Amino acid sequence: MIGIIGGTSLLDSGLFHDWPAKRLDTPYGPVSVMAHEKTLFLQRHGYPPLPPHKINHRANIRVLKDLGVTRIIAINSVGSLKIKNKPGTFVVPDDFISIWQIPTFFDNEMRFMIPRMDMDLTEWLYKQCKTLGMTVQQGGVYIQTTGPRLETKAEIALLKRWGDIVGMTMASEATLSMEQQIPYASLCSIDNYGHGIAKVALTMEEIKENVMANAKQVEVLIRTILTRDLP
Repeated sequence: MIGIIGGTSLLDSGLFHDWPAKRLDTPYGPVSVMAHEKTLFLQRHGYPPLPPHKINHRANIRVLKDLGVTRIIAINSVGSLKIKNKPGTFVVPDDFISIWQIPTFFDNEMRFMIPRMDMDLTEWLYKQCKTLGMTVQQGGVYIQTTGPRLETKAEIALLKRWGDIVGMTMASEATLSMEQQIPYASLCSIDNYGHGIAKVALTMEEIKENVMANAKQVEVLIRTILTRDLP
């Protein structure tokens, strides 16, 4: 069973409209999922959509675990911290930084883990993107901030020294998936440059246009994934 987690780029997608939806309870709250054969789709923001800092990541990952998901592929919208990684392109990250907010299932027990992205799944995902002719970077460091506001110029100037892309959701999902021993990989859709990276001032209109353009490529990728055997 594969779980696909989507975000803002798939909020208006028609790809899943005919998939039966059901609402399930978890110890962390209710979650809605859509099912089609051996695939589950979960909209991380929910319906109606919640802002990034309000997402119930523990409930999202727990419901996928309870439903028998053995692989998770996530689609995450990000800003670029490098001028070479242009809006309209993609990154499949192999590491992340999120030292200021770390969700866990281990609130009441002494359990520790060494966080690692699943290399087999990330490599497989990268190859699918290349087969489709997508402009995608293999590997990179994702830095997670809290949101919902975007980062200041000063914050981006700091973060660009350590990472390639910046977002608000992936590190939380990846951490919780590892705690549940579910391999996790992410396709990060670059929808904008981080504040101050490019000479042209960042605007919300630009971000919305890039989100829509990238969403079309993401839909093609998801359709392809549904026909392939995962590692």
